[in-house]
Amino acid sequence: MPDPRHYFGQLSQGHWFAALPQALRHTLLDMAQVQRLDAGQRLFRRGDKPSGLYAVVEGAMRVGAVSETGKEALLTLIEPPYWFGEISLFDGLPRTHDAFADSASTLLLLPQAGLLALLEREPQHWRDFALLMSHKLRLAFIALEDMSLLPAAPRLARRLLLIAENYGESEPRRVLQLAQEQLALMLSLSRQTTNQILKELQAQGVVQLTYGEIEILDFAHLRRLAT
Repeated sequence: MPDPRHYFGQLSQGHWFAALPQALRHTLLDMAQVQRLDAGQRLFRRGDKPSGLYAVVEGAMRVGAVSETGKEALLTLIEPPYWFGEISLFDGLPRTHDAFADSASTLLLLPQAGLLALLEREPQHWRDFALLMSHKLRLAFIALEDMSLLPAAPRLARRLLLIAENYGESEPRRVLQLAQEQLALMLSLSRQTTNQILKELQAQGVVQLTYGEIEILDFAHLRRLAT
């Protein structure tokens, strides 16, 4: 397994980690454990005991829930350098959702016990982790509002922009490793509706569709459509 400090530069490209005090960043990587998952492998399920805070450093993770009948609700698809799992750090309660590797993935785990011991010694850092959670809460409220108020096309445009910006964690990227079926699940739209909207965007020169990928060709146009 590689040394977790190998990922310091990559993680520092993420807005949350980059804003931490430098001493705290090094302390977190000193306690980190590297975990590797195969595509489709489960990291945790809803109801599992909290294990700590995770960062995606390679691959992609799928976070959502699956009903007893097998119907999937996909909340988000996360890629490097994204952190997740902070809710259980604060309340100590079981996991709220399922997390699976969408592709072969590498994660860094900051163990729950180690984090709580650090925060007991240096309680001023609770605010740093609260900022991570408040950012996610802000995005959740925006998504709920979009679901209630926006038609399907602008809602899809907004979600593409969010994913391209890694939910506010990094600079925009043009190529999204995202299947249309996954995008439809995130937006609670049918596969047919999602495909129709994407085909219209492609006809307008806003995106380019290939198998398992969506390339954004015109960010300015996409932002106009998202309003």
